[in-house]
Amino acid sequence: MAVDFTQSNRYTSSGELSLEVYGRDTGLPLPGAEATVASEETGEVLQSFTSDEAGQFPILRLGSPPLEYSLEPGEGRPYSRYHIRVSAPGYEPLEIRDAEVMADQLSLQPLPMSPLSSPAESDEITVPDNTLFVSGPAKISEPEIKPVTESGEIVLSRVVIPEYVVVHDGAPSNASAKNYYVTFRDYIKNVASGEIYSTWPDAAIRANVLAIMSFTLNRVYTEWYRGKGYDFTITSSTAYDQKWSYGRTIYESISRVVDEMYGNYLSRPNVKQPILTQYCDGRNVSCPKWMSQWGSKSLADKGYRTIEILRYYYGSSMFINTAEPISGVASSYPGELSIGSRGQKVRQLQEQLNAISNNYPAIPKVNVDGIYGNLTAESVRRFQSVFGLPVTGVTDYRTWYKISQIYVGVSGIAEL
Repeated sequence: MAVDFTQSNRYTSSGELSLEVYGRDTGLPLPGAEATVASEETGEVLQSFTSDEAGQFPILRLGSPPLEYSLEPGEGRPYSRYHIRVSAPGYEPLEIRDAEVMADQLSLQPLPMSPLSSPAESDEITVPDNTLFVSGPAKISEPEIKPVTESGEIVLSRVVIPEYVVVHDGAPSNASAKNYYVTFRDYIKNVASGEIYSTWPDAAIRANVLAIMSFTLNRVYTEWYRGKGYDFTITSSTAYDQKWSYGRTIYESISRVVDEMYGNYLSRPNVKQPILTQYCDGRNVSCPKWMSQWGSKSLADKGYRTIEILRYYYGSSMFINTAEPISGVASSYPGELSIGSRGQKVRQLQEQLNAISNNYPAIPKVNVDGIYGNLTAESVRRFQSVFGLPVTGVTDYRTWYKISQIYVGVSGIAEL
């Protein structure tokens, strides 16, 4: 149950905020960290909270602007903003400014802390406004399918989902901008949370997530920037690519859609590469040949399905394809696992749960025997409880990939 602070807030609507603190260098949770939350608008400070063994704090219910602000362009800012201060023994104090809370939504705010012994990535993170709320530069138009005859342009033999993308936090020519190694999954969640609103209809969210994933995979597949001599995959400049921001607030509803659609992208018949699905907001920037983000929401309101929205903008030949995850991401989803399941995939699941248990002792260890019995189901239930998934004891799609993600983090196999 969320701790409710809406009574002392000037807003009439509310949303929830979940905080998770971890070491930036290890990705491991930090128990015993202290956090305070204050309203950026009023300066009102809420009480302090202490993180549990999973690095999590009590979920907070906080005031927000009305839901309607996010459903039509031209209204006020649709999210309230909060200032978070975090401290933990052995780590640099961290401040997060402008963490976002939207009406009827659960916001997930990461709190990456830097050890005192190493240079901090950033002791203060400011979450930028959503690109739908503020005007940005017009997107530089590019062909949606890159030519394959130019030397160095196509270097991958097949479409794959990389474990990491390297994000250049600025325009391509800005040599002083930092490069960040970001998991592909987290990159998509970050971009989507900063470019659309999580309150939109499910079909609109899915259409936009697919466009973001396909655009990103085109950059991966064509090695677009590396072929030009740069050492990164994609930039955070909306003139060239998509808006990514270090430490951004992520919305649970968007995170769930990304998990469910992970591995999908957009294709055309007889075209091997993912389509560079360009888009714009349709309000501050007009793009007649691309998808309009606000337009996608309007179509979803009218009952259009995800593929119908995409074909409305990109043409009837567009279809949804799938790609294989590689490098540090466990093998493809085997289908639902539950009591009675047997085989190598169950054994793999048990091995990963045991490795995770070393860092999350609330998750019980199991015998690695390849048999999905009651103990394995209980371990899965505890994992789901710790990481905010539906507690069923069944390893569905979301649970499988969340276990894979956490296993990669705690085992160190994905360190670059």
